Amino acid sequence: MKRQMTLRRAFLALFLFAIAAPAATAQDLPKPKGEVILSVTGKITRTNAEGRADFDREMLANLGLVELKTSHSWADKETVFEGVPAARLLAAVGANGARIKAVAINNYAIELETAELRKYPVVLAMKADGTELRRRDRGPIWIVYPRDTFPELKDEKHNFKWIWQLRSLDIQ
Repeated sequence: MKRQMTLRRAFLALFLFAIAAPAATAQDLPKPKGEVILSVTGKITRTNAEGRADFDREMLANLGLVELKTSHSWADKETVFEGVPAARLLAAVGANGARIKAVAINNYAIELETAELRKYPVVLAMKADGTELRRRDRGPIWIVYPRDTFPELKDEKHNFKWIWQLRSLDIQ
């Protein structure tokens, strides 16, 4: 009888842990301390606000920055961009949708595919040529594709995906 009680308690504890574990990990992103420059919503498992994951510049930088040197249609020379790999951000929020609606500050919106952002080293750039991107120079975040490394990304269709002044991503 005592053994049955111990087993029941063990199963109850395991059951409670199993239900509580997803809730604990769903809210484990830190809260932003500075100005929120990106909000991620939709099909995500990790948040830090009601139904979304908000990021300030420092939080994005803490995900790990990379450099990407590439040409683009808005300058006559290659630019060295620095930012967070899009795939790393998707992993950080536990994104599990196939599409993403990316929206800029001016409400320009484009649909992206999560598979493409995971396949290519697309960067959410916060710096260009060592200078922090501000609103007047396409910041605070500019989605940048590695078009020189992957020629298939060097077309008009992908130029439209270079959304600047990015403010939100909705995983669908």
